[in-house]
Amino acid sequence: MKKLVWLVSAMVVLCPVAANAQDVPAVPVPPQYRAMLDDALATGSDAEVDAVAKFIKRAEPASAAEVDKALAARKARRDAEAEQARIAELERKRGLLAGWKGEGQLGAFMATGNSDAVGVAAGISLTKEGQRWRHNLRVLNDYQRSNGVTSRNQLVAAYEPNFKINGRLFVFGLAQYERDRFQGYSKRVSVSGGVGYRVIDTSAMTLDVKAGPAWRRTEFIDGTTTSRLTGLASVRYDWRISDSLTFKQSLDALVDSRNTSLVSLTSLDAKLGGAFSTRLSYQVNHETSPPAGIKKTDTLSRITLVYGF
Repeated sequence: MKKLVWLVSAMVVLCPVAANAQDVPAVPVPPQYRAMLDDALATGSDAEVDAVAKFIKRAEPASAAEVDKALAARKARRDAEAEQARIAELERKRGLLAGWKGEGQLGAFMATGNSDAVGVAAGISLTKEGQRWRHNLRVLNDYQRSNGVTSRNQLVAAYEPNFKINGRLFVFGLAQYERDRFQGYSKRVSVSGGVGYRVIDTSAMTLDVKAGPAWRRTEFIDGTTTSRLTGLASVRYDWRISDSLTFKQSLDALVDSRNTSLVSLTSLDAKLGGAFSTRLSYQVNHETSPPAGIKKTDTLSRITLVYGF
């Protein structure tokens, strides 16, 4: 009997219960109990966490709300981790070719600069957005032929994978192929990589900036070839003005000691209905030191019909 009395007394001393716990203001968990709770949350099983939480609530009724907050945070964190694992498993099962979305465009352009022409513009862009990876692939060709002579034939193809370090910071790679004899080169290949940051990230607006080193090899129409290390800087801005109107602006610069290539592309998309929309765009290509006889600046104005899929 004496042993039973001693046990009951010890429980009362260790785990006092306030006579009116609901009237006790919420206070932080005392340090000695907080360390115990944190250790259980970090390494304990569900049963161990529940036992520690019950013990602290009995010992410190005023801290019950803080204990419940810690338990809720643990549950939210575990739920988020489980959701990330589920999405990663779905992406693994879908494979590399699944999960892409994109758009195709077909229309007309008007060019000024090294060639004055009206012709056909066609292109396709694909995007795949994953938990950690973002892939972008685009191909665009402007072609014009009159009186049996090709007066414009510009092709740009690029692939850019991004690895998202967190919600805003990412690293990227970029491989790009260009052909434009009217700007003085028959082939230009660029490979680059670096760091990017999403400055603005809302449902209606995004702004990405990125920069890094690059290598570019150019084969000119006169037969000469150059290979140089360069620097890449880029800005991408998207603004969904309304459900039916979207504005986009991109600026790209490849800079080396002898020549800087600048590309500005401005576009406005208006939905026509369903998956179709129309796009008005204006592009400026500028080379600071082009080959002899080649103008520094070309412009292209396009109107295209876009189909999203």
